[in-house]
Amino acid sequence: MIGSRRTFLKGIAALPLATGGFGLQAIAQPSNVASAAAQVPPILLVHGNGDHAPLWMTTMWRMETNGIPRDRLFAINFTDPLARSDDAVAQQGRSSTEDQRRELGDAIKALKARTGAPRVALVGNSRGGNSIRSYIKNGGGGDVSHAVLCGVPNHGIYASDGGLGAEFNGKGPFLSGLNEGDTEVTAGTAFLTLRSDGMDKYAQPDGRFIGKPGTPTGITFEGPALKGATNLVLGAVDHRETAFSPRAFREIYKFIAGHEPARIAITPEVEVRLSGLVTGTPGGVQTNRPVAGASVEIYRVSPDTGERMGGPIHASKTGADGRWGPVQVEPTWYLEMVLTEPGAPITHLYRSPFPRSSDIVHLRAAKPLAAADAGVGAVVMMSRPRGYFGLPRDIVLLDGKEPSDVKHGVPADSVTTVRLPAAEAGRAVPAIFNLERIVARAWPASENRVTIAELTY
Repeated sequence: MIGSRRTFLKGIAALPLATGGFGLQAIAQPSNVASAAAQVPPILLVHGNGDHAPLWMTTMWRMETNGIPRDRLFAINFTDPLARSDDAVAQQGRSSTEDQRRELGDAIKALKARTGAPRVALVGNSRGGNSIRSYIKNGGGGDVSHAVLCGVPNHGIYASDGGLGAEFNGKGPFLSGLNEGDTEVTAGTAFLTLRSDGMDKYAQPDGRFIGKPGTPTGITFEGPALKGATNLVLGAVDHRETAFSPRAFREIYKFIAGHEPARIAITPEVEVRLSGLVTGTPGGVQTNRPVAGASVEIYRVSPDTGERMGGPIHASKTGADGRWGPVQVEPTWYLEMVLTEPGAPITHLYRSPFPRSSDIVHLRAAKPLAAADAGVGAVVMMSRPRGYFGLPRDIVLLDGKEPSDVKHGVPADSVTTVRLPAAEAGRAVPAIFNLERIVARAWPASENRVTIAELTY
């Protein structure tokens, strides 16, 4: 979501409300799949703390594969997605629970107006579930048919008599208000919670993941469950996988549609078009505010070496709305996306093929090079936005080695970094996570460049 509420509503009315709503021909769906999908309410997907809409990209592709029309899918982009330290105290670049509830309400209103549907289904990860519950309980949520809460800290990430103003304190006024009474859900809306079997870093009895190792949090592995909801345990998934994994998709789709999905794998399109926003981090704070004057170049690259295969297939500069694109690509192409904006490193993002179109390929520049990067030849990162690296659960290899900066046990790290000497700048660096493999090029840090292999799955 960008700018004021009026700007947001105007922008949503003009957008396709779905990944890649370009009216392109997809591989035909069986008539029974399309017919069943037509009965599904519009679905609004709600990201978590500090995150943005693109995390739902693969979920939307799977929905489309199962016949859900693109114009009935929308992933919100909260203006300032980070929570305040104290919900009642204004904080630059951060939002209150009321800010979130209001923006979510605007998005629901816009989606209903666009589709003509009287009710919508909401799916949220982490903090996004707080916004969903607040809207349903405090914002007149009679227009919400289903609420799916994925890894949501419904009873907090800790419960303490100190810091009661924090949104994530289970004893604080916000969560206490949502959880009061004999049932913790609101009548008239069907609720589903999805949680991990002990592998969610924000549902832990020990405070290690909130910076207080050895201190009890007052929260258990069952913290995301709600009295009165359908509560499911997905297994050894991490905090984000409770929402963005194939396992989670199956339960999300089944709960909303009322039947099993026909497919879990994503069906490729014949033609793929991509576009999105460039968003910024003013003062080092993650926001979804647009960046004007940023340059975006896109190259097709070799899947084996990361080398560019010719000149740019797209080049543009963002305007005041921060939008780049569109660009048309083949669903088998590996890509390098180069983002250049004032005050940030030139960021080279290497991506696996996009099997389907998307208009939420949002881009953020890498953080400025740090003291640890001084004198190195190249900084190469592997990033997993839709989950964490779990060792020994996952295969995680960067430049042929298991990373030393990824902790074993409960998955808690979504980025791993390798720093190369000057003599090795420019060479290929393979990044492997389970079945996904991206080969990036190590761009010189001396030129204020950072390389990121960004995983899709």
